[in-house]
This record gives sequence, structure tokens and C-alpha cells, in this order.
Amino acid sequence: MSFEKPIQILVAEDDEDDKLLILKAFERTLPKEKVTCVDDGEALLKYLKRIAPYNDLLKYPRPDIILLDLNMPRVGGKEALAEIKRCEDLKSIPVIIFTTSNNIDDIQATYKMGSSSFITKPGSFEELVKVTEEIENYWSKTVLLPD
Repeated sequence: MSFEKPIQILVAEDDEDDKLLILKAFERTLPKEKVTCVDDGEALLKYLKRIAPYNDLLKYPRPDIILLDLNMPRVGGKEALAEIKRCEDLKSIPVIIFTTSNNIDDIQATYKMGSSSFITKPGSFEELVKVTEEIENYWSKTVLLPD
């Protein structure tokens, strides 16, 4: 049974090239306004906590899922994940670790911290498109997400 629902994705990624490729890949399956990017963990937490400039709910809607890079300046992915999972209002948002790392320590640590998935960034744009299609398919058509 399909429960298809358009999902809002928030991407925390500091690399401009990766950000652009992720946005282009998601454009194949999601409308442009359904994917928002922030530059690092600090901006991610400001966005989620509605701290300026992210206090406009129409412009910055609550995400259904978060794609989180681990290695970012200011507040890294693990620190941001820990803060999200500590916050009662945010901890129900699924967090997908989306990083270049395939380090078993990172995988185990982030799952223990409450991440929903761990995906190593693919090496080509075609593979990235497949991954974003799978993410969109699973999170909008297969599972039920909290409101």
C-alpha cells in the first residue's frame, strides 16, 4: 500500500559542489521548493529552532527528513545529531547521515545517537540520482512519518 506524501527535505552540507549535485539529483523526483540546504550544523540547528534568519515558517518549513553531512565547520554532524535527538520538539525527525565516510566507528556512533540511516555519498552523479530517488521513494511512499 502506498501512503504517498510529498516530503520536505533539509540538507546540511558545507561543500558547495556536493550541495549543488544533491539539489540537481533531487530535482528529478521532487519539486525544487521541497529541498532546502543549510551550510553547516550551526545553521541546521538555527533552522530547526526557528532562530533568525530561519523564523519564517513559510519560507523555512519544518523538514520531514534531514540529510546530514558529518564533517562540517562550526558544529559538526555528530554534534548536530546529538542536539536534535536531545530536543523534544525535534527528535522525531528522521536524520539520514549522508557523508563521504564509511568508517565503521562513524556508522555505529551515529546509529547509537539516533540516526535513521547512514549513506555513504556515491561517486558519480548517476549513482547520486539513484540514491535520491530511493530516499524519496522510501520516505514519501513507503513509511508513515509523524506530522
